[in-house]
Amino acid sequence: MLRALAVDDERPSLEELLYLLNADPRIGSAEGAGDATEALRRINRALESGPGGPEAIDVVFLDINMPGLDGLDLARLLTGFATPPLVVFVTAHEDFAVQAFDLKAVDYVLKPVRKERLAEAVRRAVELRDAARRDATPRIPVSEPDPDHIPVELGGVTRFVAVDDITHVEAQGDYARLHTDKGSHLVRIPLSTLEERWRSRGFVRIHRRHLVALRHIGELRLDAGSVSVMVGPEELQVSRRHARELRDLLMRRS
Repeated sequence: MLRALAVDDERPSLEELLYLLNADPRIGSAEGAGDATEALRRINRALESGPGGPEAIDVVFLDINMPGLDGLDLARLLTGFATPPLVVFVTAHEDFAVQAFDLKAVDYVLKPVRKERLAEAVRRAVELRDAARRDATPRIPVSEPDPDHIPVELGGVTRFVAVDDITHVEAQGDYARLHTDKGSHLVRIPLSTLEERWRSRGFVRIHRRHLVALRHIGELRLDAGSVSVMVGPEELQVSRRHARELRDLLMRRS
């Protein structure tokens, strides 16, 4: 759950915000500060106590117009911290939104604060906090247990797909989509890497976007100078650059 600090120099607004925050089950604790200077002191103490310390703060719900140090000033100061809390601006003024998002604000909530709108800001803060924790958690890299399988992620669970079950591979930017008879899986490996790794296993490049397992090619089609192959029910185009090599490989295989 989130640990929140609400900052507003108007007492009724601060109390209303604290009431709404404490009513949200994703908020573990919510405390208030009457101005940005007090908030900065609390944030400094929280950072000194460490991420799991008793005064730790995950997110600051911050008014903008305050005497002395205003909300934007405080947010600018926080950008210089090594591990600052997330910031959600809560204000009656629409005209500071661009500046707020330039300061990497999670959200910009307008007063009077609606429960549903604040809940959306909390949701975004939870997602960003959880993502930061995942990125900071040391991970043991998962390597292939043998050259016959490749690890894929399915709903947060690592599974192993047999290379022999892969009919073809499709390039998708820095990723590659592995196709099998039972479905497809996205892995963060460039197509060129898989081409080199699986060349000895009968995979051949037929297009800049496709790598195909020769054993899964059912037909080679020639039509008015264009070449394609049937891989299961799917027809894949073969570029002119790769057509001759593919024909030679298929002839040798037969």
